[in-house]
Amino acid sequence: MRWTVHGERSIYESEWINLALVDVEPPGGERFEHHVIRSTADAAGALIDDPERGVLLLWRHRFISDTWGWELPAGRVDPGEDVETAARRECIEETGWAPSALTPLVSFRPYNGQCDATFHIMRATSATLVGEPTDPYESERIEWVSWERIRGEIHAGSIGDGLSLTALLHCLAFAPSDAPSDAPSAPARANDQ
Repeated sequence: MRWTVHGERSIYESEWINLALVDVEPPGGERFEHHVIRSTADAAGALIDDPERGVLLLWRHRFISDTWGWELPAGRVDPGEDVETAARRECIEETGWAPSALTPLVSFRPYNGQCDATFHIMRATSATLVGEPTDPYESERIEWVSWERIRGEIHAGSIGDGLSLTALLHCLAFAPSDAPSDAPSAPARANDQ
């Protein structure tokens, strides 16, 4: 049931996103134009899960949705940068903490019905404080949050951003059943199972 793409025309282009109208035809359906957001870069984030401290999160306001919530440090992958480098840089810029060795956790497409963006989450089990955040406007506060509290924050709707929610729920879903309730072990990557 693959859709046929007959063409695409740009409506708007910027350094951050491009908006296009794509001429598509579903199998057995009518041909129509569909709005598509083309991302100019992937995003990378770091889930630092320190057994002694918890998970490093930022409490921040998002003006687009006018909401407050807990988020992982994350941002755009700069040109010429790999995902691991971007995740490390974003973590240091936004929190002042440098993650230990990062390993891939999960990659996903957050809104693939309208956008081609890909988010990559890396995972570390510790971090070292290297200074103050260089992007202090990113959050109101930075905290190490326990998994027990994270479960409550998810239930309360205080973790609603897709990147953070996907990464945290991925860890919770793939934690072994015999692990302590507050310490998910390193989950396998989804495409390794």
